[in-house]
Amino acid sequence: MNRPLRVAHLFPELLNLYADRGNLAVLRARAVVRGIDLEVVPIRLGEPLNLAELDMVLLGGGSDKEQMQVASMLPQYQSDLHYAVEAGMPMLAVCGGYQLLGDYYETLGGDLVKGLRLVEMYTKAEPGTRLVGNIAIECSSIPGVVRQTVVGFENHQGRTYHPYLPLGKVLSGYGNNGRDGLEGLHHLGVIGTYIHGPLLPKNPHLADYLLTKARAFRGVQEPLVELDDTLEWRAHEHVLQMLGISKTTPAETSQPSESLA
Repeated sequence: MNRPLRVAHLFPELLNLYADRGNLAVLRARAVVRGIDLEVVPIRLGEPLNLAELDMVLLGGGSDKEQMQVASMLPQYQSDLHYAVEAGMPMLAVCGGYQLLGDYYETLGGDLVKGLRLVEMYTKAEPGTRLVGNIAIECSSIPGVVRQTVVGFENHQGRTYHPYLPLGKVLSGYGNNGRDGLEGLHHLGVIGTYIHGPLLPKNPHLADYLLTKARAFRGVQEPLVELDDTLEWRAHEHVLQMLGISKTTPAETSQPSESLA
């Protein structure tokens, strides 16, 4: 590579509610230990987005107030991001960032927060129980891995609806809307999810998938070197055990993750 992998962190001064820097730290650490230089490029609201110099985008979460502030400036980014998505650039959007991928987010007060319209999706903050707690999903949308579960924490009032392939099927928790048993979205290179905590430390296979997609976007096809993810899988397994859905023996948690070619 002539330059490092570059991950754009969109609007970190506003959308940073759910440990998004933890996700970035995991991506960087897993790249560096393999000898891959990775640079995080913060893009503050109103600053230009030079997609020709980027390989991946992270869009984090924020409160309703922060999302409304971001939404007012989204039109200047919409066409570039739409082109990037169609070209296959990987994007991770978490919680509020996930909601902003779609057409709109309707607040409890009835205000409409316009999204990026990168996908046909909408979110409504519905009255009643807030969807909060540990969550585990069966993630069949990511090929090439033995472990098909993704775990973490969710905390959202919004209920999201879309026609795309989900990130996974809910094993325990609420997911997109607490009704259809599905969580997140996986469309082209875009992963949208309500799972945070942050997401990637307990899900090394997902982190490696994103790194692989970013490298492939740059034209690098070599598989990632396997890492010893003993601690990561123990943390992952602990969530499954807390939720009462674990079928893995303790010895199996020490197996390294497989490369996602």
